[in-house]
Amino acid sequence: MARLSGKTALVTGGGQGVGRGIALALAAAGAFVVITGRTENKLKDTADEITERGGRAHTVVGDVGERDDVDRMVAETVREFGRLDVLVNNAQSSVQRRLEQTTYDDVELTYRSGPLAAFHAMQAALPHLKASRGSVVNLGSSAAIQGEVTFAAYAMAKEAVRGLTKVAAREWGAYGIRVNVVCPAALSPAAEAFFADHPEKAESVLAGIPLGRMGDPETDIGRAVAALVSDDMAYLTGATLMLEGGRTLLG
Repeated sequence: MARLSGKTALVTGGGQGVGRGIALALAAAGAFVVITGRTENKLKDTADEITERGGRAHTVVGDVGERDDVDRMVAETVREFGRLDVLVNNAQSSVQRRLEQTTYDDVELTYRSGPLAAFHAMQAALPHLKASRGSVVNLGSSAAIQGEVTFAAYAMAKEAVRGLTKVAAREWGAYGIRVNVVCPAALSPAAEAFFADHPEKAESVLAGIPLGRMGDPETDIGRAVAALVSDDMAYLTGATLMLEGGRTLLG
């Protein structure tokens, strides 16, 4: 039996990149998967792939930056599959500028789509996660941990996500709910396009990864998340799991 059979997972930003990889891997592990995002055709493509592989998926179009949309995502998940066991807060907008050029609007965008979205989703999901003794996975970033240049707003948001995760792990452990962070370095379509346009940057990034490659969104990141939310990792909470090929070791 697949390790997540009978469980339901909600993945925000599941139509592309790392979110898509996580959604595919959770479905492969037996979970019913609800994927959310702002672009309907991307969600449909991911859901169709899950279905073609023999899994079950449902899509909800919405913006995690809007509290009403987040509440609707959680409510529709439970209405469709009857329960919620896994919440993956993956969606996040990003702005890259030098610190002195970063604006309030940049910071507001990253916070609204990142830590505030995760905060709202976790609050909405809590009654259902209590019932299932479920698990939350929030997405952090090695760029934030290392303090990479031009990532001021993004780094602030991602480190706020890690702080939120630690508090939730302490408060919700009494309910049997585990809350962890993963920090991925994956070759998403956006990363591929960026590296294609900036080959010298690609060479520099790869030189800083001991394993010598970027991760695959499904096999390297998604399968690790599937393991993290399974009973195999039932004693891990409040942790930050670095899925970046050892990149921060050399940072």
